[in-house]
Amino acid sequence: MTPSITDSGVKAAIAAVALESATAEEKIQMLLEMAQGFQKKPKAAQDLRNAVSLYYRAYEMCGEEYPLLKARAQVGMAGTLQIIPDAGTELLLQAKAGYEEALSILQQLATPEELAEAQMNFGLVLQSLVPFNLARITDSIQAYHEALRIFTWQDYPQEYAILYNNIAVAYLSMPMASEREYLRQGLAVQSFEVALKHINLIDHPREYAMLQNNLGNALQYLVSSHPVENNLRAIAAYDEALKVRNSKDTPLEYANTISNKANALFNLPDDPEKPEVGNLKNLLQARTYYQKAWEIFAYHQQIEQAEIVNQAIQEIEVEIGGRG
Repeated sequence: MTPSITDSGVKAAIAAVALESATAEEKIQMLLEMAQGFQKKPKAAQDLRNAVSLYYRAYEMCGEEYPLLKARAQVGMAGTLQIIPDAGTELLLQAKAGYEEALSILQQLATPEELAEAQMNFGLVLQSLVPFNLARITDSIQAYHEALRIFTWQDYPQEYAILYNNIAVAYLSMPMASEREYLRQGLAVQSFEVALKHINLIDHPREYAMLQNNLGNALQYLVSSHPVENNLRAIAAYDEALKVRNSKDTPLEYANTISNKANALFNLPDDPEKPEVGNLKNLLQARTYYQKAWEIFAYHQQIEQAEIVNQAIQEIEVEIGGRG
């Protein structure tokens, strides 16, 4: 069996570390850089596991002499553990512990940006652990807000948009009594709207489209006494996202948004002033969107999404048949 580039690369890194001509600090830096290379462009899950090994070796070499490099090794290891496919709770808990130990060092020694990035990723780990009752969603939201002290919309619009998107998703996943359901959904909608005050179509099109698409989803499923109004607002948000997303440049994002828009049209009367007239026109439009989305998902082998859309097409065919 031919050894992969990863395996030979790891061996090369370890060999470089063994060179006596390099200082201890240089050796640690070499390991960190090599690990980052595998982490950022993994070709297989094994690449990520090798990255973890290199980060751990760097961590061990730091001892108490190089606290900042030690914290960076921990952050790198935690970040890699997060993205290992099907990462179980054990790996996520290891990542959480790594961030917790590293953050206290980063607060003293790192740049504000490096600290904020670690807080952002720490928030994601906590959010991933919430469904298993191994973390609190409020702690995740707090970590995101701490990152926002540095990642302002003026200086870091991309990170700012992602953080507010994560905060909104965190609110939506909060367990609350049914009578308070509207509260968490309202907080999510508010988070998207706060971000969209600063993230605009011209300067930040990709982030703008992401926020508008997800705002549409939050509005569409808002528990409210005004479902028609919310669906109209959701469709307006999807239309904003579709100013950026198209079938040529961003096919999967486009398919996602048009299938979301179809969901909203499915439940919207053709004339909101006369709901009794029905919604055959909107159903036909929704069917067109679903069919286009299904074609894109199937072409790109997004099997699960294609199946969900296919079920929606079958449901809409029944509805149209009933109206016919």
